Amino acid sequence: MKKLKVAIVAALGVTTLSGCMGQMGVTGLVTKVNLMAVDNRYAREGVFLLLSPVYGIASVADLFIFNSIEFWTGKNIITNKSPALVDTSVEAWLKVNDKVDSSLTGAPVQANVADVENTTIQKIDNNTLEMNISYVNGTQKTLRGVKTGDAVAFYANNELITTVSVQELEDYVASAQL
Repeated sequence: MKKLKVAIVAALGVTTLSGCMGQMGVTGLVTKVNLMAVDNRYAREGVFLLLSPVYGIASVADLFIFNSIEFWTGKNIITNKSPALVDTSVEAWLKVNDKVDSSLTGAPVQANVADVENTTIQKIDNNTLEMNISYVNGTQKTLRGVKTGDAVAFYANNELITTVSVQELEDYVASAQL
């Protein structure tokens, strides 16, 4: 029973991570073909009904393939438009972790490709772990996790990166051991 639950959580996680919000470029192309087929609104509705399976396939392709590419690259390869729809600037109702480094707020996310020379992890106290990273180019970084109550705050070079619940971390560890 536990393996079934883990499999369900993993399947939902993969589905959630692979299906992304985007411009729905393929579905837009099917709509364009539908509109170009005939100039009468009633006939267009008839064509729409006939094409409904094609709309379904196009939507699934957008959701799981093309919108995912758009999400991770910042550009829709069907419409050739950028930025990605999820990067559209609007006044948001909820501000979620607005202290995130600006290099992590757009696509594609720039990875640190510097070669690591050495890492050390040390336990500072019962609630704090610290990792020191030395790069070949001579730079150094310090990553620290501090547990307070039911949450863990993560810092990079003494700047708060994010805070997550202990339960979220435990769920991550459990799902990573598939």
